[in-house]
Amino acid sequence: MNVVTAIDSGDIHAEMETLGRNARAAVQELAQASADRKNAALREAAAVLRARTDDILAANERDVTAAENRGTAPALVDRLKLDAARIDAIAAGLEQIAALPDPVGEVIAEWDRPNGLKIARVRVPLGVIGIIYEARPNVTADAGGLCLKSGNAAILRGGSESFHSSRAIMDCLQAGLEAADLPAGAIQLVPTTDRAAVGEMLTMTDYIDIIVPRGGKSLIERVQNESRIPVIAHLEGLCHTYIDGAADPDMARDIVVNAKMRRPGICGATETLLVDRAVAATVLPPIIEALSEKGCELRGDEATQALDARVKPATEEDWRTEYLDAILSIRQVDGLGGAIEHINAYSSHHTDSIVTDDAAAAETFLNTVDSAIVVHNASTQFADGGEFGMGAEIGISTGRLHARGPVGVEQLTTFKYVVRGTGQVRP
Repeated sequence: MNVVTAIDSGDIHAEMETLGRNARAAVQELAQASADRKNAALREAAAVLRARTDDILAANERDVTAAENRGTAPALVDRLKLDAARIDAIAAGLEQIAALPDPVGEVIAEWDRPNGLKIARVRVPLGVIGIIYEARPNVTADAGGLCLKSGNAAILRGGSESFHSSRAIMDCLQAGLEAADLPAGAIQLVPTTDRAAVGEMLTMTDYIDIIVPRGGKSLIERVQNESRIPVIAHLEGLCHTYIDGAADPDMARDIVVNAKMRRPGICGATETLLVDRAVAATVLPPIIEALSEKGCELRGDEATQALDARVKPATEEDWRTEYLDAILSIRQVDGLGGAIEHINAYSSHHTDSIVTDDAAAAETFLNTVDSAIVVHNASTQFADGGEFGMGAEIGISTGRLHARGPVGVEQLTTFKYVVRGTGQVRP
């Protein structure tokens, strides 16, 4: 498609209308497309991604350089940056999506009525999905691939930070569609960084069936406030790890360091560490040392500050902050109950983890913490559709309606009832 970086407001409206018409037309063809054709498109796109690694890296370098020149935080630059391994992982994600069972047409349930009617609940695509996201260029492939697999057309509006990277990845997706003789309108990228395009998308009720925002709090709030289209929200990842009194200290240290520092800028990174006050004096010092060695800034309550002079004072705002950076807030709590109380008060209901060898405590945590993903004895950074075996994800839904947790191919479908009769009429 012809991608430009700036068009006037009248042209933005016209361009978005064109994208909408193309997507709506593509949905009709995708509904009839076989699983083999969709999978062929995904596999070809993966092959083209690998073949064009140098081109994608060159485009990404433009985005990364611009971000660094703006003074973007290193953790956010890391979310934006691609290398050969990450491009290969994006391609592998498309191949994993292709290998998944096709959800379209799956019979979820079926039953017979006494009058002879045969009723089935069958998966069908949602239709046209508008995805609005920031920074991470891999979302272009993940979202496009998941929508295609689930029979939906996608209109993607990536962030200005990743504009050139997303264009390069989109070219590979389009090559896959062409190779499988599928319509180019099946996956489209909004051709401008003008924020007015977002406003247009949120009012395109004739063309778009669902909006999926993925980004910072301000983006999510704007979409939820302005959208005239139903929204599947990916809220901020204010994730917690709680170290219980019955935790293995070495396991706790390793999990916390990974949960915070593996990639601090992703939504599954732990932002607040909670520790049972009864074991804090023995469990916390090795964790503080390991995090400090990796350059993590630590902010804690008074009890935690007393353990190590490197811990800065935490404020009330720290318990409410998604840092997306090498910063961790630490609070000592009165056991499991104190941890659950803190999490339910401050969590964004994304992902929260407990480290403990007490099976009963773990079950209480898993059953009581009100989050989309709850974890026992593992890092919060496993909050990812790929790690869940879903191939990829569009985002982690923190809402309760339609989808919750990783949004993969099944979550991008709805269902209809198919009723088969032999001439029945209702008395």
